[in-house]
Amino acid sequence: MLPSPQWMGRPEKHPRRAIVDGILYVVRTGCAWRYLPIDFPPWQTVYSHFQRWNRRGVTDRILTELREQVRLAHDRQSQPTAGIIDSQSVRASDTVHSDTRGYDSGKKVNGRKRFIVTDTLGLLVTVWVLAASWQDRDGAKGALLATYAATPIRNVFADSGFAGRLVDWARNILRTTLEIVRKPADQQGFVVHRRRWIVGRTLAWLTTHRRLARDYETRPATSEAMIRWAAIASMLARLAQGGPAHPPTTPHPRHTRLTDMRNSH
Repeated sequence: MLPSPQWMGRPEKHPRRAIVDGILYVVRTGCAWRYLPIDFPPWQTVYSHFQRWNRRGVTDRILTELREQVRLAHDRQSQPTAGIIDSQSVRASDTVHSDTRGYDSGKKVNGRKRFIVTDTLGLLVTVWVLAASWQDRDGAKGALLATYAATPIRNVFADSGFAGRLVDWARNILRTTLEIVRKPADQQGFVVHRRRWIVGRTLAWLTTHRRLARDYETRPATSEAMIRWAAIASMLARLAQGGPAHPPTTPHPRHTRLTDMRNSH
């Protein structure tokens, strides 16, 4: 799915796998591009590929292809028809300009707000990054519009923060049903809610990548790209994981030597 090298000019010096590994290393560890270890290609090369692939939509195509593979592996249809939306406010670093940051008075966070839409398996579909001062019912329009344009999802679950005029807007403009999953009236303490917990789990998966623990990106588009690469890493892990571990049928040679040594003494 990566663009083919140019047929004219000097051939590429570094393999594509090393470039992708370098991007995933930055996303996972949270280090600056300039601090990329020397085991990877030069940071300028990795960063230029990162920017070029984002501009050409390569990251989106990889995300879509991996999501389809994970869904098929779970005996689901390749394209989802239902989704879940939620938002997350994160603090912004000093590299984030004041024009693209804001203050979330509800969560008392000065930074940015991430709107994500996932399918019912918790796989990322759409991400939309805005200033944290945006209300959920207003900022979610961009994420819902992108979801409508890219997928057949026409039924979306959300919490009460998205209730109100957004429900009417989604029904009238996007022909999408926005179903509000409210808390039970007699709820006391923490309770896992049906449908809503899936997108919360996805946000927890994403923030295990240290680059996403705080927003360091100057442009919101770069922040969205980092979130997509974190989702790609999570999907790759789900596809690559094997079955449950089983004890070996025959003892390891090292264990056999240790047993013979103990018996000799």
